[in-house]
Amino acid sequence: MTTPGADHRPLAPQLDDILTCVHCGFCLTACPTYEVLGDENDSPRGRIYLMRAVAEGRLEASDPSFALHIDRCLGCRACEPVCPSGVRYGFLLEHARDARAAAGGVSDRLARLSLNLVFGARWLQNLVWALLRLLRFSRVPRLLAMAGRRGVTAGRLRFAMAMLAATTPARRGGAGSPLQKRSAATRRGGARDDAATGQPVALLEGCVMAGLFSHVNRATNRVARAYGARTVSLPAGLCCGALHAHAGELETARSLARKIIRAFEAQDAEILLTNSAGCGAALKEYAGWLGDDAAYADRAERLSRAARDVSEWLAERPQPALRSIKARVGHDAPCHQLHAQRIADAPLGLLRNIEDLEVVPLPHSDRCCGGAGIYGLTQRELAATLLQRKLEEVAEAKVEWVATGNPGCLMQIGAGAIIHRVRVQALHPIELIDAALEAAS
Repeated sequence: MTTPGADHRPLAPQLDDILTCVHCGFCLTACPTYEVLGDENDSPRGRIYLMRAVAEGRLEASDPSFALHIDRCLGCRACEPVCPSGVRYGFLLEHARDARAAAGGVSDRLARLSLNLVFGARWLQNLVWALLRLLRFSRVPRLLAMAGRRGVTAGRLRFAMAMLAATTPARRGGAGSPLQKRSAATRRGGARDDAATGQPVALLEGCVMAGLFSHVNRATNRVARAYGARTVSLPAGLCCGALHAHAGELETARSLARKIIRAFEAQDAEILLTNSAGCGAALKEYAGWLGDDAAYADRAERLSRAARDVSEWLAERPQPALRSIKARVGHDAPCHQLHAQRIADAPLGLLRNIEDLEVVPLPHSDRCCGGAGIYGLTQRELAATLLQRKLEEVAEAKVEWVATGNPGCLMQIGAGAIIHRVRVQALHPIELIDAALEAAS
């Protein structure tokens, strides 16, 4: 183990935040990786201890032990709500990954280049999404995902194909389906008479959501209008920077945040809605990301205050008429909705407004499914263990559908259901609300 010189301590600026941790251990039982592995280094306080060692110059950011345990973190932030000291663990993790990535080898640099290239060039991003949608339409991903044994750990290619197949729009129609065919008025938009003059609301279509979940974006627009909003959309394909921040690409994340701010300011809107829990958490942290940028600090603060997860915004609105849906639906709370944004009751309350819909909070629904962006591909065995546990809880709840408000969770749970032949389908809660809406009389 080598020791860096005093002039090269990448986490030194974050030392005050690091020292906020008193190592009490309340985070241990909340941490999925510590629960599975039982290794102190794979707990929040263990990782913070490693960060402190880097900040104080006792450990290189390039040290394999630092990379191993930082990479194993899901970034679920379940440790934050239980921390009595208020440690900003998500903030520290992003800086730790920035330091780890900067000190990485050739493979790390290639991964960062690929991330920046795809999400930095609109034409390339559009091409990638178009090719993936074409592949999804062929049903080849589903066939490849279902070919093979039901073992806990599927190969990366097979699981990637399952994740892609899981983005297919939920099946509509058929006896007993929660997503029965909507009325003609609802398909046209289901907008109330005051939608044209209602509260101006901007919708962030996002990158992954626009690329693979455009059906959810369309449903979000219909629902927002039915709840009395006058909706406008930010330019398609804008990335909020969450993926980059989680990967340690903080400068790129800040650059993307500035684009979002400019796009939002160009709209006549008071609220910025997102249907992705990961995007929502990132938007609300722009004030922290750009706090040192004199040109954007105040503007970032305003956007962070304007950002709303679609479920929390809808819960504050007058509730329109909803038709009956007879089904048993499990709700799994996305980590960045529950732990990062502290939104717990809004999604459940909205779903329970649907007549005859039996809404079941899954056992341990506050525990990560193992998705965490591309964690299911980069940390296959650990992610598979967490996913297997989640699927067992789904089976225990005896539900037909799992509703969750984040694309990574939708793909992770959906992929697991395909590979393990679990008769359940993952869908976004907004799809159920959209299906239950009736045109206002």
